[in-house]
Amino acid sequence: MSIDPRTPVLVGAAAVQQREEDPERALEPVELMALALERAARDAVGAGLLERADAIRVPRGFWDYPDPGRILAGRLGADAARTQVAEVGILQTSLFGHAARDIAAGHCDVVLLAGGEAKFRSLRAEIAGGRAGLQSQPEGTEPDEVLRPGAEIMAPEEIAAGLTLPVAQYSLIENALRFADGQSLDAHRDAVAELWAGFAAVAAGNPGAWNREGVGPREIRDPSARNRMLAFPYTKLHSSQWNVDQAAGLILCSLETARRAGVPEERWVFPLAVTESNHMVSLSQRAELHRSPGFEIAGRRAFEHAGADPAALRHVELYSCFPSAVRVQARELGVPLDPAPTLTGGMTFGGGPLNNFVLQAACRMAGALRESPGSAGLLTAVSGLLTKQGVSLWSTEPPAAGFRFEDVSAEAERRTRRVRLVEEHSGEARVASYTVQYEGGEPARGVLLCDLEEGLRCIAETGSPEEAAVLTREEFCGRKLQLRDGRL
Repeated sequence: MSIDPRTPVLVGAAAVQQREEDPERALEPVELMALALERAARDAVGAGLLERADAIRVPRGFWDYPDPGRILAGRLGADAARTQVAEVGILQTSLFGHAARDIAAGHCDVVLLAGGEAKFRSLRAEIAGGRAGLQSQPEGTEPDEVLRPGAEIMAPEEIAAGLTLPVAQYSLIENALRFADGQSLDAHRDAVAELWAGFAAVAAGNPGAWNREGVGPREIRDPSARNRMLAFPYTKLHSSQWNVDQAAGLILCSLETARRAGVPEERWVFPLAVTESNHMVSLSQRAELHRSPGFEIAGRRAFEHAGADPAALRHVELYSCFPSAVRVQARELGVPLDPAPTLTGGMTFGGGPLNNFVLQAACRMAGALRESPGSAGLLTAVSGLLTKQGVSLWSTEPPAAGFRFEDVSAEAERRTRRVRLVEEHSGEARVASYTVQYEGGEPARGVLLCDLEEGLRCIAETGSPEEAAVLTREEFCGRKLQLRDGRL
């Protein structure tokens, strides 16, 4: 088959991890990124790819470098590269899509993607009573380009109600899923713990995972001294672990550039399609809390373009900040939950470095595809509270119809039903979902999303810790309640 020489291809991928107890000896985030890119260049077995980079693109992390790409350019000898920072709220799969699109269009020959965190380093420094410093850049330094989300992730009413932690909002999704499935509280908690134990088992076999202990479902499900409750039904072991030192580096280029650089064909991994929805609706304004139409649409378009059957894919990594994110994606995409849809072990056990996990997972995906030539893999991304949805398909075989990058936001907007929030409602309301937030291991307050007449919704809360505790023992989704000024 004749392949377009502008076909984008991933030729080098490497993830790095450090677990250095001494923060003075530990590498800072940008140094981990540089190390990952240097290893990615060795992985590509090609000559001069780093120096030839036209662009260096980095997703924003906890760090405050104004332009980490410029630091990387100086370290790698890529002084001519244009730099970009993608702020939090930009899908990590967007970086794949933009890079592949720019290569296919002839705007770039080589694009470097890198991201990393050193939160473990920072935590060690804090415990020692110090601070883990970062190298500075001259005042006024800015990247050549900044990608920013088009709207806020959370509604003002959610912030006012204290729904600011992701674990609280994802637990609202989780409880809505349980009610939609007609499960009991106990059966639901068992099922979620079994799913997450499957992720832990995968992490145990992944040399690059942060937590390789392989914890069981009972340890995940039930609170303990090392596994406190965060927001019902989630414990700490249901949640993304971002106190990690991890980085990833990826090298994408055109097929003709790969050939000229001498990259062996067995290193080639092709992006087949990247589809995404950037339509943003805050969680409390979604009529169907347990659904994500953007994922169904993005997945269908990507699978159709690549001629792939989601249920038959050998390699799958679903974005895994919390169990409900995985469970919603699996339903919308048609991906089975058994075996666990992860190659890394997910963000709880493999490690969840804030805004870089998808790049870490891409390295693992590349290795899996190279080990099984001809197979295809699915790698997804989430931004916010299932607010944006990204789907990418990869293979060692080039895309028969060429690479596809498509934004399905307009269709997602048409398909996503919304409700309007009102404040401090008094009167009858039906519970759409709820969660309980904990303090000191004990239920502190319950937060409920309640549907009213005429497509309206309000956020309500319990009046006491005792009332909050009842929400953990009885099913409240679907119940009719009487509210007074937004309280039970």
